[in-house]
Amino acid sequence: MNGIIDLSVTQLMLAYVFVAFVLFIVRIRGIKREREILLSSVRMTLQLMLTGYLLLYIFSNPSPLLTLVIIGIMESFAVCTVFIKFKGKLSNGLKRVIAASMSIGTISCLLYFLLVVVRIYPWYDPQYFIPIAGMMIGNSMTGISIGVNSLVESMTVRRAVVEEALMLGASPQEASRDIVNRAFDAAILPTINSMLGMGIVFLPGMMTGQILSGTIPTTAITYQIAIMLGILGAVSSTVLIMLQFGYRTFFNRQSQLLR
Repeated sequence: MNGIIDLSVTQLMLAYVFVAFVLFIVRIRGIKREREILLSSVRMTLQLMLTGYLLLYIFSNPSPLLTLVIIGIMESFAVCTVFIKFKGKLSNGLKRVIAASMSIGTISCLLYFLLVVVRIYPWYDPQYFIPIAGMMIGNSMTGISIGVNSLVESMTVRRAVVEEALMLGASPQEASRDIVNRAFDAAILPTINSMLGMGIVFLPGMMTGQILSGTIPTTAITYQIAIMLGILGAVSSTVLIMLQFGYRTFFNRQSQLLR
């Protein structure tokens, strides 16, 4: 296998032709997105460069404390991102449920994956811990966002249906079961669709990166299969915990739907 081809600054700058191409399209079509495109491109570049140098230091100086701090920052950023996305729409109770479900779901699946499946040593090895944690937390954040959106929207739109079920003697759990099931289905569907097209429609980023770095394709495929199963578990666990406790925040102690 040949080694990876290093990209020079000039080669990297040539890739920004794609940004110029998109800017040209939105400009001639009168779509007001130039600022967002430029900002996202610059921000992505700066963030990834900073992350690259930070990871270089962390990988060279492995520390359990530093690894845990990085994971804590990633979890906090993911939770805050969800809060910002639904600003003004979430109760304090639902916010606590989201934060707890993100932490419990992702960390439990991450530890199982790294310690039981991959069996890394030492357990805090940042070369494995941080990238895999990023994939699990990122995908779980997306799943949580979809699940929360479906839950909040359905509890609002189908309020009359839930209240009717409560008046007929149903418990909050029974009255909300269909809403919870639909929210869970919507949240895990993107991950399932991604798995369906993987290997035929597209090659995933982790596998592509490993192959480009010189890893044997069969080894890269094995890792990709394992990480996708881990992501499925993390997304499902996180969303399930959020929904199982989240729907309760819409009811009071007397099993009445809150106004």
